[in-house]
Amino acid sequence: MTIFAAFITPHSQDQPLMSTSLLDHHVAAATKARSISPTPIEPPDLESCFGERTFGPVEMRKRLPKQVFNSMMAALEKGAAWDSSVADIVAQAMKEWALEHGATHFAHWFQPLTGGTAAKHDSLLNPADAGKVVTKLSGGDLMQGEPDASSFPSGGLRATHEARGYTAWDPTSPPFLVKNRNGCFLAIPTAFVSWTGEVLDHKTPLLRSIDALDQEARRALRYFGTDAVRVFSTVGTEQEYFLIDEEFYFRRPDLINCGRTLVGAKPPKGQQLDDHYFGDIEERMLAFMLAVEKELYLLGIPAKTRHNEVAPGQYEVAPVFEDSNRATDHQQLIMRTLKRKAREYGLVCLLHEKPFAGINGSGKHNNWSVSTDTGVNLLDPGPTPHANIRFMFFCTAVIRSVFKHQDLLRIAVASAANDHRLGANEAPPAIMSVFLGEQLVDIYKQLEHGPASSSKRGSKMFLGVTGLPTLPKHAGDRNRTSPFAFTGNKFEFRAVGSSQSVSFPNVVLNVTMAESLDEMTTALEAALNGRDHTDEAVLEEAVTKVVRDVMKEARSILFEGDNYAETWHKEAEKRGLLNLRTSVEALEKMTDQKNIDLFDRYDVLSEREFRARQEVWLEQYEMNIDIEAETIDSMARTLIMPAACAYVKELTIPVSGFPTEGITDTKNEVMGHINMLREAVVKLGSAMDFHGGDALANARHRADVVIPAMAAVRECCDALEKVVPANLWPLPTYRDMLFVH
Repeated sequence: MTIFAAFITPHSQDQPLMSTSLLDHHVAAATKARSISPTPIEPPDLESCFGERTFGPVEMRKRLPKQVFNSMMAALEKGAAWDSSVADIVAQAMKEWALEHGATHFAHWFQPLTGGTAAKHDSLLNPADAGKVVTKLSGGDLMQGEPDASSFPSGGLRATHEARGYTAWDPTSPPFLVKNRNGCFLAIPTAFVSWTGEVLDHKTPLLRSIDALDQEARRALRYFGTDAVRVFSTVGTEQEYFLIDEEFYFRRPDLINCGRTLVGAKPPKGQQLDDHYFGDIEERMLAFMLAVEKELYLLGIPAKTRHNEVAPGQYEVAPVFEDSNRATDHQQLIMRTLKRKAREYGLVCLLHEKPFAGINGSGKHNNWSVSTDTGVNLLDPGPTPHANIRFMFFCTAVIRSVFKHQDLLRIAVASAANDHRLGANEAPPAIMSVFLGEQLVDIYKQLEHGPASSSKRGSKMFLGVTGLPTLPKHAGDRNRTSPFAFTGNKFEFRAVGSSQSVSFPNVVLNVTMAESLDEMTTALEAALNGRDHTDEAVLEEAVTKVVRDVMKEARSILFEGDNYAETWHKEAEKRGLLNLRTSVEALEKMTDQKNIDLFDRYDVLSEREFRARQEVWLEQYEMNIDIEAETIDSMARTLIMPAACAYVKELTIPVSGFPTEGITDTKNEVMGHINMLREAVVKLGSAMDFHGGDALANARHRADVVIPAMAAVRECCDALEKVVPANLWPLPTYRDMLFVH
């Protein structure tokens, strides 16, 4: 018996589709929720437990010779080339540490183009003489693995019969332990490439983009007197997610197959009262969050914030800033931990961008900045940003990046799932724009006419009560509708989807920033024209000219208003900004020559590697829509129509002495919906029967034909949900899933 069959009672003429009434079901679910009480966890000692399951600086200092430790730290903190001759020493120390924690296996942990993670586990056990065994992890085992490269998405870089691929240890991201009650293994973060050397993963282009950013940023910083051995991007990601009872999950084929509900009528109560946002966290959910956070602390992930999000059943966890490579690895571990820990509490964590129609979707706000190895945040304006010419130079480079590469930012968040979210219920639209805030907008306006001479300052806010503190007030407000907003000392890219790897969005930010810094530094050198850049007045004059010239071209990307408003869409069109509403429209532009040239020029992805990604993402779009279409077709035919027909049968049985007019009208209403559903299902079947030949044509057909056909089926199903009795309806409703915990 399948899991689904275990929860659904087969229908017969003598038996309703559900064996319990709605009330009984709610009582049973609530009782089950109260009864789930995993073994209480000990509150963590935050300072001592943090990073306990990582082979990071603390463990390396204990276990490695000083010279080897220094080499490792140079690679970890400065991006220096690592001395592979000491690999055996590092591997031996890592093995001993892992064995002490109960590890029996090691695995090269990598991030293929599936968007998730993968690993092949190898035992630490090795045969020895006389039938005995020893434990061993060699330097070669640590540095290189060989998984099958033909079974992962490659976009044509690998044929089915060409299987060899390599994983290569990334020493800048600490190895970690994955534990459960039965054992433990050592996970080693790695890059993943083909036998031909072509990139098959998300980590390698991210590392390359960081190198490109480093090179161009240090070139610019020479003119500002800022010493830096290494410049890198930093990221802090706000992860939104939903939690529902696992019983509801297993009774919804659409959630199992697709991660989102394909049918479901709008409940009377959704998020309109705004009572869930930052509200009290229910005890069961808080217990789950505490367990998640403890696991994250042990893995060295600095989880900082937790709260209820706007939609019922929606929550958020956010770590503090880290370098973008480790932050990307940690983001994968956060998603894994959320999903795994939820099951221990009888819950399922939904990471889909739009699991429920009509309420907030889930994003992953990507807070991005640029820092030096000495701890200088290059996007921190300080108290007088108008006088901080280094900040103005770097901030202008970001603005230029977004203006020049609106298409790439939209491509970076393209997916069938995210299309449901962008522009709906608290998510930014697909139009890329930059919000700066009053203070910076005022400075740029000053620069249009000459040097900037002042910065708007924050003030003090008295709340009218003597006993309450006087609050410092920022110089400008925030804008939660903007897809790319300056938020004080970083830019928040709000369009990233909740289930996405944050790797490619940050690759795009890094490489476009590298290009902007490259071109602006060249322009700065021309403006200086051989003059002494150490003369503050000379440098300020030259920087002001460069900034002013860039902003003359890029100012149309700035927008301070409501990005949800229809007036902005019309205004954006007048400005000539792109509005790539669907992922197919965005991905079609991916291989424009300017994009190919950009990634090739900074050695991030070759043209062949870049085109392969377009192929992979178009195919993934097509396959996701096909899975959804087949699922809703099956649900309509085998669950919803039988339930509606059972209700018609009940309405057909005469009741002695009872007026029949209302019953007949109701029966006719239900039969009308059934007939419309049948017609919609037939049309969906015809829409699904299409094979255009290439990936773009197939994806375009799914966007233009299949998705509207699915929407028509859903409309009919949702109409039936509103009239079929609850005891006959075969699926948990939105009211059940969002409010019964």
